[in-house]
Amino acid sequence: MDIATAAQMRQLDETAIGQRGIPSTQLMETAAAALTQAVMELAREGGRARRAVCLCGAGNNGGDGVACACMLLQAGWKVRCVLVGKREKMTADTAEMARRLADAGGELEDFCPDDQALAAWGAEAGVLVDALFGIGLARPLAGDALAAVEWMNASGVPVVAADIPSGVEADTGRVLGAAVRCAATVTFTRAKAGHFVGEGGLCTGRLFVAPIGIPEDLVAGLDCPVRAVEEAMVRLPRRARDAHKGDFGKVYILGGSVGYTGAPVFAAQAAVRCGAGLVKVGVPQPVWPVAAARLAEAMPHPLPAGPEGQLSLEAGLAALEQMAGYGVCLIGPGLGRGGGVSAVVRRLLGELRLPVVLDADGINALEGHIDVLDGRRGLLTVLTPHDGEFARLGGDLTGGDRLGAARAFAVEHGCCLVLKGHRTITAFPDGTAWINTTGNPGMAKGGSGDVLSGIILALLGQGLPARRAVPMAVWLHGVAGDWCAGELGEYGMTPSDMVEALPRVLKRQAEL
Repeated sequence: MDIATAAQMRQLDETAIGQRGIPSTQLMETAAAALTQAVMELAREGGRARRAVCLCGAGNNGGDGVACACMLLQAGWKVRCVLVGKREKMTADTAEMARRLADAGGELEDFCPDDQALAAWGAEAGVLVDALFGIGLARPLAGDALAAVEWMNASGVPVVAADIPSGVEADTGRVLGAAVRCAATVTFTRAKAGHFVGEGGLCTGRLFVAPIGIPEDLVAGLDCPVRAVEEAMVRLPRRARDAHKGDFGKVYILGGSVGYTGAPVFAAQAAVRCGAGLVKVGVPQPVWPVAAARLAEAMPHPLPAGPEGQLSLEAGLAALEQMAGYGVCLIGPGLGRGGGVSAVVRRLLGELRLPVVLDADGINALEGHIDVLDGRRGLLTVLTPHDGEFARLGGDLTGGDRLGAARAFAVEHGCCLVLKGHRTITAFPDGTAWINTTGNPGMAKGGSGDVLSGIILALLGQGLPARRAVPMAVWLHGVAGDWCAGELGEYGMTPSDMVEALPRVLKRQAEL
């Protein structure tokens, strides 16, 4: 799914109207029709009253809401349409829709935050419509607009937003002071980043993308470097009937330490379940008996360890020798954060020419040594940090723009960055990025990230290009988590359950 910026959408509208001669009111009517349909469907699904309050701003987003009120009225609904703003600031198109509403027997009322009669009437509504601002908002909400947003959120009535929930910044997902928590959002022509990332992703509800009559050649001509991962792009290649294990990748995992024995095991199990041909696992010698007992399908081997049960400095050379002939390696799960371990990781990164996936303590080893990562520019390096690890690498999330921060880091350091969290972002060195749409809070357990790194490793090892393999792996990881949540519940599901769910998920994606 292509994701457009607010500036791109404004330019599309201007071109369609100014160069192609499409009446702006025609675009508004089409948008309102899609909004109206969503309102009716939400009420029908929930068995709710055919009664709505449309809260509208003075701009063209408000015009969409006024036109929606008119259409609902004509369909036999009871409707109150409320202007949250000044009449003298209404755009020409919004004023035209207000005139049509009056012709249909409706009225555009003025909003009063203390209107108890409206509050009582709205409490009995089946649906509220948020048409205050749309994608143009760039400042925190205040005054009547803030009061209207708070009223909608406190009402207990489901809300459908026109284009984007009011209060959400379209390009970042930041909430500007406050934002409407919607049951559904109808956006026009293309989705926006704010529907997915940041708090905006929590405000959007179900997202519907509706065409409004902008010529398809204009829409197709948009350059959209950011996309959302959809199931249609997740396809696993069919395996040749005469294939052997060497055809499906030889992958190496370096991880583990005393006290953190599960991390490399989860990664290896996930890699095996995702089809890797051969999986070798290097762990510190004290951890080897545990790994050997738990990994029947992978090949664990011991490496030199120090007195604290972590890799010793000598382990770097031993690991390099073991990696000979392997196609991709994963470094980090459960390694620990000792100085010797970090030195081993940095040495390996400096000498390896293989594609490398860095997770957990492999990432932490770069703290204060980002030059080591920069030295791999031109080689594939996939980093999978959560927000805390990302900050230790120098990533800046203080502005609330996770998407922008991830893209900037990937470009600056020539790496593939998987910024984990709600709506995980996969960013590439050329500035392109994918936003994931699967997963749930039940996955927020130790070991879940190790499963993800194992999936990434396996798909890369089987020869899928990084631009396919990494976003696909994140999506598959989330779907496995969603299956577990559906079958076991978010509280009780574990990373082991996710590993066991992977064959079901992969089977479906191989058959589609």
